Amino acid sequence: MANDSMEKINVLRERVLALRGHLDLDRKRSRIALIERDSTQPTFWDDNTKAQALLKEKSTLEASVGAYDKVMRGLDDAQALFELAAEANDEATTQEAEGSLTGLEGDVARLELARMLAGEQDRSSCFMDINAGAGGTDSMDWAAMLLRMYTRYCEHKGWKVEINDEVPGEEAGFKNVSLRIEGDFAYGYLKAEVGVHRLVRISPFDANARRQTAFASVDVYPEVDDTIQIDIPEKDIDLKFIRGGGAGGQKVNKTSSTAQLRHLPTGMIITCQTERSQSANKDMAFKILRGRLYELEMKKREAARDAAEAQKKDISFGSQIRSYVLAPYRMVKDLRTGIETGNVDAVLDGELEEFVTAQLLGVKNPNRSAGAD
Repeated sequence: MANDSMEKINVLRERVLALRGHLDLDRKRSRIALIERDSTQPTFWDDNTKAQALLKEKSTLEASVGAYDKVMRGLDDAQALFELAAEANDEATTQEAEGSLTGLEGDVARLELARMLAGEQDRSSCFMDINAGAGGTDSMDWAAMLLRMYTRYCEHKGWKVEINDEVPGEEAGFKNVSLRIEGDFAYGYLKAEVGVHRLVRISPFDANARRQTAFASVDVYPEVDDTIQIDIPEKDIDLKFIRGGGAGGQKVNKTSSTAQLRHLPTGMIITCQTERSQSANKDMAFKILRGRLYELEMKKREAARDAAEAQKKDISFGSQIRSYVLAPYRMVKDLRTGIETGNVDAVLDGELEEFVTAQLLGVKNPNRSAGAD
């Protein structure tokens, strides 16, 4: 048992050491020291915004370096405990060391995930679009189910969700809905969900209770802060204010406060109606546009990250990343990673962590079949 545990420690240590370069620890330590030096200067707080940004950067860097150092110390302590237990033939110390090793395995896994969340905008809040695809009313209802699933997932993560715009379906659900998700690493995690999602179930909208297939797509792009310069020429924008839609009420259609923004070069149309004023809706619409344009540019530069998007020709058969089957059996399966579960209700209630982390860690399904259930 002791030999097996020591071998496990060596394997974990190799995994952690392999992350050192990817986590760029030497550069991070140098950057922390530089910010600490600058923060002692009398002029540091002359630009309050810049000072706060630097301190936030320092805190983020310290968290990354600290997590690595903590795991290495834990491995050293566990090895010392096992060696002490072997010398003294002490069962209690051996059990203590075994317990610490279990926790260290989780810490190493989190470090490996942190490596995959090191992108320039991964720590950002984000926007999410859910669009109904093939499947008629069932697909619009499926879009509403996905909205609930992601809202619940975000609640589990401690993130704030608000709807920026929605177009209801004629009978149920949504044709499309746009969300803003505020929280640490919201974009980093949710980018793993980009693609087409397929639902198979007995349709509640079919009088003959037949099994139906519905599709909806999910797109995610970061909320880009003011430190990222994105040039949007005025000539490229068509902005107008329209009356808001909705289910009814005293305020509906009485004021033209909804901002509708068209970006002429790309054809993107962004509608924002949830803020209280024209100005606020306009600002949010531009913020969404900046995020979309940033993501578009990143996809051009990074072909690998855009592979799933390139395969998504239609929101229909043969293009999905995940299937949610409620009948004739019950299973959720990610076609990219091979991760699957029979606990469909938990997944639809926001239990997505296993699927998200597998995709971020680059787990590959060796038997990938786009049309498989």
